[in-house]
Amino acid sequence: MTNWRQSTKSAVFKDRIGDKGLIYLVGIIIIFGLVMLFSASLAVAYNKYGDSYYIFRRQIFFLALGAIVYWLFSKIDYHRWKKYAFFMLIFSIVLLTLVFIPGLQGDWGTANSWISVFGFSLQPSEFVKIAFLIYLSAWLEKRKSNLANTSQGVGSFLIVLGVIALLMALQPDFGTLAILVLTSLIVYFVGGGSIKHLLSIVLAGVLAMIIVIYFKPYQADRFKCLVNPNYSRQKACYQINQSLIAVGSGGLIGRGLGASMQKYSYLPEASGDSIFAIIGEETGLIFSIFLVILYLLLFYQGFSIARSAPDYFGKVLAIGIVSWITFQAFINIGGMINLIPMTGVPLPFISRGGSAIVASLGAIGILVNISRQTVK
Repeated sequence: MTNWRQSTKSAVFKDRIGDKGLIYLVGIIIIFGLVMLFSASLAVAYNKYGDSYYIFRRQIFFLALGAIVYWLFSKIDYHRWKKYAFFMLIFSIVLLTLVFIPGLQGDWGTANSWISVFGFSLQPSEFVKIAFLIYLSAWLEKRKSNLANTSQGVGSFLIVLGVIALLMALQPDFGTLAILVLTSLIVYFVGGGSIKHLLSIVLAGVLAMIIVIYFKPYQADRFKCLVNPNYSRQKACYQINQSLIAVGSGGLIGRGLGASMQKYSYLPEASGDSIFAIIGEETGLIFSIFLVILYLLLFYQGFSIARSAPDYFGKVLAIGIVSWITFQAFINIGGMINLIPMTGVPLPFISRGGSAIVASLGAIGILVNISRQTVK
């Protein structure tokens, strides 16, 4: 009788398509993002590649690739990832060391965060997010009764997180590092970690950040620009000033689709990290708030999936995935409107970039698979 029930339960799981609300939300964000990317990328694509549609076509290609990864991950039982958790940790460390190997280093941006493979740029840290979350979720499930123990619990957690954090800091990729650390702390707390340990970790993180700012003047400039955007209008604070001009000129309803002025070589990374500023300029406050609400609803859907997950591993992994994507969205948006220091992370599902879109859709695929097995 037990075997029959289990087989029947598995059959029901296979018939489910996953959380429709989550799928619809991601679909709406992607479609809206494609419309905005098409508008934001025309000028820079023509100036850089001589083809106005170059960036948009590449984004379509990466979305198609991401859709395949999403489909595969949504079909694979998420419990299988737990078996390879340790290899996920090794995979994360190897990926992050590739950026330091001569001949593989990509020529993109000012940080050593990219590798170049067969003419394609790849950002390893995007794939580390999901790989490390899988490892951390499996580790927490195994150690949940010993988290209060210094050596087997918080101590081991800090050592593993410290190795990943150090490799990211050396690139340096502080935006992705902040997302990974915040997400890991939430996962650790949801997994049963104590508030006392979390507060100690946060305090240590703040001290580490102060040290980094002291030795890295350009990081200090980001905080100075947060306090006073006029501090260095034409240099350190140029991007945030152009972003504020874009958002401010959009007003309530925006200039209209395609009518942005800042995308004509005024605002750096108009189709990448700064695309929210173009959204604000062309569609105004109303659609900007609409986009923020979509991300909040996405978090709610992910939280609901985690709450109904059939086991500890699924619960913690679901919280980790949805926290990562939501944190990244609000860190990007907060930087564009000068609520927090600008970090240079992409807006999930909207900013151009193959690594980010493929990794994010793969993570959503895992979240959908968890939702197919939730206890209703």
